[in-house]
Amino acid sequence: MEQPATYPLAYDVTPPEGSRNRLTCAFRAILGIPHILLVGSPYNVGIGANSGGGVLGAVATICAVIGWFAILFTGKFPRGLWDLCHMYMRWRARALAYLALLRDEYPPFGDSEYPVAFQLDYPDSARNRWTVGFRLILAIPQVVVFFFVAVAGALAGIIGWFAILFTGRYPEGLWRFARDVNRWSLRLQAYLLLMRDEYPPFSLSA
Repeated sequence: MEQPATYPLAYDVTPPEGSRNRLTCAFRAILGIPHILLVGSPYNVGIGANSGGGVLGAVATICAVIGWFAILFTGKFPRGLWDLCHMYMRWRARALAYLALLRDEYPPFGDSEYPVAFQLDYPDSARNRWTVGFRLILAIPQVVVFFFVAVAGALAGIIGWFAILFTGRYPEGLWRFARDVNRWSLRLQAYLLLMRDEYPPFSLSA
């Protein structure tokens, strides 16, 4: 399983400045419902409508299933289908920053300016048919480890929520941890959606 020193999916969030918006943070779970329905809930890497990926996550899953057959027979993920998955991932990357209390600005519905950096390139070289064919099996260790990482991320989010309500700030260490959990989640989801063949690192680092 190939694990490059620099993984080909980059994710970062611009830290917020000044005091946080207590009111929108207090009701973040309610305010975020439209995005949750479309691109899924935080700390979830399920694929499909019934696993927390939202409506667009279900569309991306269908694209990945078609892409699975295409890669096995042709060695390529059809670019149009890959782009649909990429659109979903870009949207989800922005929504996760809002849902995880990393930013207070409401995320756009689609592609618009937002203080989140997300980069994932289309794989131009021939795909690895073996790792694609057994992708769900190969991803099991990642899914198991990420389950515990996600639990820790959820606990950090709860602590951060109370901290914002009482102090107006998200403790810096917890904020960075929540951002890094998002990064791990997006890398794993891109791997499950067959967008890249490189195995995601067991790491929170960029």
